Amino acid sequence: MAIDLETRHIEFSTKGRTHIIDITDMVQNEINESGFTEGQATLFAIGSTTGLSTIEFEPGLVHTDIAAMFNKLAPYDVPYVHNDTWGDDNGASHIRSTLQGSSLVVPFVDSNLILGTWQQIIFLDFDTRARSRKVVVQILGKR
Repeated sequence: MAIDLETRHIEFSTKGRTHIIDITDMVQNEINESGFTEGQATLFAIGSTTGLSTIEFEPGLVHTDIAAMFNKLAPYDVPYVHNDTWGDDNGASHIRSTLQGSSLVVPFVDSNLILGTWQQIIFLDFDTRARSRKVVVQILGKR
């Protein structure tokens, strides 16, 4: 059995300030287009103010609860030495990214991601402004 590796990318725009996007279908599409049937997709968010995770993508979590949790841990409206150093306003964004993490591995079988019934892959943009974002999808497995 030969194991192959292929590196792909997904790109999209975000609004910043803990904007959460469901990228499950984008990742699934990359697996489908690659021709891989079984393996794992390693995802890595490019940028030091981003994060990746899995959640039940429902409005209460997406629009309120997750942002409220991060606002308690790393609020945007407090002074950060990072902001003074670089003359910007995104110190909280970097801390949030550090807490969340920027990579994720998801297995797949029969070319389908193995996720729970209510589980989706999410991208979190913690920066303080809208941005163009990219996620590397590295697929390892068999075709």
